[in-house]
Amino acid sequence: MKNYLIVLCLLLVSNLSAQQWQIASPDGKIQMRIHSGENLGYSVSYNGKTLVCDSPLGFEFKGEKPMSGGFTLVNTPSMEAKSDTWVPVVKNKHGKVKVSWNEMTLALKEGAGDRRRMDFIVRVYDDGIAFRYQLYGARKIGNRQITRELTGFSLPVNAIGWAAKYKRNYTSSQEAEFVPTRLGVLPVDTVVGLPFLVEIDKQDYIAITEAHIDDYPGFYIGKSDGGQEGSQMLVTKLSPLPGEKEDGVKARFCEKKATPWRVIMIGNHPGKFIESELVYNLNPPCALDDTSWIKPGMCAWDHWWSGEVKMETNVIKEYIDFASEQGWPYMLIDWQWYGPYNKVEADITKPAPQLNMPEILDYARSKNVRCWLWLYCTDVNKDDSYKEAFALYEKWGIAGVKIDFMDRDDQDMVNWYHRIVKEAAKHKLMVNFHGAYKPDGMERTYPNLLTREGVMGGEYSKFSARVTPEHNVTLAFTRMLAGPMDYTPGGFLNVPMKDFKPQTPTTVPNTRCAELSKFVIYNSPLTVMCEHPRYALGQPGIDFLKLVPTVWDDTHFLAGYPGEYVALAKRSGEQWFIGAMNNSTKREIRIDTSFLPEGNYELTYWADAKNTSKQPTQVSKKTVCISSGKLLKIKMGSGGGYVGVFTPAK
Repeated sequence: MKNYLIVLCLLLVSNLSAQQWQIASPDGKIQMRIHSGENLGYSVSYNGKTLVCDSPLGFEFKGEKPMSGGFTLVNTPSMEAKSDTWVPVVKNKHGKVKVSWNEMTLALKEGAGDRRRMDFIVRVYDDGIAFRYQLYGARKIGNRQITRELTGFSLPVNAIGWAAKYKRNYTSSQEAEFVPTRLGVLPVDTVVGLPFLVEIDKQDYIAITEAHIDDYPGFYIGKSDGGQEGSQMLVTKLSPLPGEKEDGVKARFCEKKATPWRVIMIGNHPGKFIESELVYNLNPPCALDDTSWIKPGMCAWDHWWSGEVKMETNVIKEYIDFASEQGWPYMLIDWQWYGPYNKVEADITKPAPQLNMPEILDYARSKNVRCWLWLYCTDVNKDDSYKEAFALYEKWGIAGVKIDFMDRDDQDMVNWYHRIVKEAAKHKLMVNFHGAYKPDGMERTYPNLLTREGVMGGEYSKFSARVTPEHNVTLAFTRMLAGPMDYTPGGFLNVPMKDFKPQTPTTVPNTRCAELSKFVIYNSPLTVMCEHPRYALGQPGIDFLKLVPTVWDDTHFLAGYPGEYVALAKRSGEQWFIGAMNNSTKREIRIDTSFLPEGNYELTYWADAKNTSKQPTQVSKKTVCISSGKLLKIKMGSGGGYVGVFTPAK
């Protein structure tokens, strides 16, 4: 590795109070500079251009002075070149992950006062940077209480950020549109969710998120009035503990505490972030000894989608039949299976009286289908009910649990997620969190956590017109960067946007092929199909859903831009799947198929039909021969899409 690609320097100025360090990515394109003097701060450049200007670091605590500068070093920092190769238990994007980075730790200690310690750990990858703090106990015995994390992000005032705006009470299911907004016009009281994609200019992009949240609250992006001329200072806003106000206590700890990683993906196009494994790389390896029981797959879902739930044995059997017909391994039994929920009398160990659970589970086994069960979070938590229930579900042969309506990401709730996932693993149960906060890569450590919501997904078409083609395209460049998302795709009652209105049964304002493309584009190892079998079986495109996998050996971004269109190629074994999704403007795109290994292929594709503007349920299905490297022309209608499968020619 060439020396000029690995830069580490310690510049001692007139005294120890003014120090600077610089660390670069293995390829030398990304550089992070850290300075410590009166204030601790950092900046980031890419290809020689500063993207993140001088930005603050540190903390404020209840009953303590701010911890933000005046540090001396208690170690001699040195850059370490590191690498790792690991195989995911659940292949969300790649079958094998190879990664290299440069790392440095600054062990800091205040030069005056209580001489508190804080370590600052930095990693610089070829696709971004990550840093975290390590805090220590104080002189006074007892909890230290964080009221504010001072981490800032100074970005150009005219940069465009795709902002998902949430309430200042930090209580939400994190389901919103990601709206392109000039940073300078964000309101001061902004609470923006992550990931936060930012276009610095047409050649430079970043995406801010976090990884490995453990015993610490989730963070959001806020806005400060301060900042250098031409720059906008964005600040870290932490979710307060229950009962605390926005300016109150965010986290408590008494011994050494490592914070989550602050992640800044960096590149010349936002589509490249879709391929990144950065969030997963920052999480610990798998903590489970036996993972043989963790099996991703497609899942049928009772008709919460196309009508109110009828929690009856014969209805559940209908969906089991649907899963069996399609060759899917799972069926999800949703709310009301144990009767009243979120009530004192709710009991997650006793099926509703009208259900014959042994009969249902025997029937599912006869069809080679396993069941998932929906649970309301308060019913799970009451009297630690989940411990008894999870043991019971294991005896029943339940595959996993979908837990809903947490709607928080404070320190207590984050810790609750960890308890639930660990207990579920003890009983060989997979997990799907709904009403959930964004992913943070926990799935690497506990791969039984297959997916989570935290997305404004398909169900919103039941009661609003917010799920537009533009929103669907944007999700691939924003929310999906954090990890799997249970969007619940598969609406087969497709209508033109001009004809769409919330109704029952639920329609969706895009073409059938756009809906099919979600099964390729959106990452979710447990992919839950929303539609009622009567509207799906025998319909154009349902055959594709027998073929498409939910985990992938490789992922390639092909083309697109947030809000306009997106095209991805994903490999499963020797087959390559392609998915393209369009906004409301008709377009033709040309795809370079050089992602395919050299050779000839049979391509079966499902494309928008010529009359798709009037009949969006129509599909043009064809099989052709194609050689790798040939251009592929794809025409997509308004709200349109395309899917295809490349199989090596025999």
